[in-house]
Amino acid sequence: MKGANVFGLILSHTVSGRDEKFRKRVRARDGKCVVTGVANPQSRVDEDNWSIYHAAHIFPLSGEEWFNANGFSRWITYKEEEHDAPVNPCQNGLLMKVDAHAEFDNFSISINVDDDYKIVTFTDDILNVGARRLDPVCRDPKSEQSVRDEILRWHFRQAVLANMRGTGEPIFETDFPPGSDMVGEIISGPEAAKRMEAELFSRLNGFSVAMGTYSQCDQTFRQQR
Repeated sequence: MKGANVFGLILSHTVSGRDEKFRKRVRARDGKCVVTGVANPQSRVDEDNWSIYHAAHIFPLSGEEWFNANGFSRWITYKEEEHDAPVNPCQNGLLMKVDAHAEFDNFSISINVDDDYKIVTFTDDILNVGARRLDPVCRDPKSEQSVRDEILRWHFRQAVLANMRGTGEPIFETDFPPGSDMVGEIISGPEAAKRMEAELFSRLNGFSVAMGTYSQCDQTFRQQR
């Protein structure tokens, strides 16, 4: 399975017993919604009251088999316990308010690591986060528990592809059969910058992405594969 394949709408919040440690680690590291910047005031009174916050997996837990089979587990460098599943450490997690988590899971928002961790909105900016950056609390380069850039790049790439495809059809129906690496084909083809810019503009409700920045993200992701 190619890295460009788009996951369907993902559900990254789970309630199984093995995820309790994951949730506690993400909450302890972040302490706030890292997308909106809103802290949890209830935690000062009741440390277990996180009812409107989710510890969300960036790469969904439901895709654990795919995650391991495609070598993504090498990006996880911190495990608190030897038997931690590679997809489950806090390096693959972000703390978000429930509404931000929903937008993240359906690829309406994502984080562009290569544009200073800018939060990118692909639909109406109902959370008013379009001018924000991912909160630094979760990405401290000195912390071994920090979220991994490689996994954030994966999500951003998936979000761009998902929004370009719209209802799931290829961008250029006559050029790309279903399952093709469309972004790769565009970038390696003639007049890649103009073609990508035109597609992004037309597909993403007029949202524009700097081609240089996206190409850098895509190239970096490919090198990491």
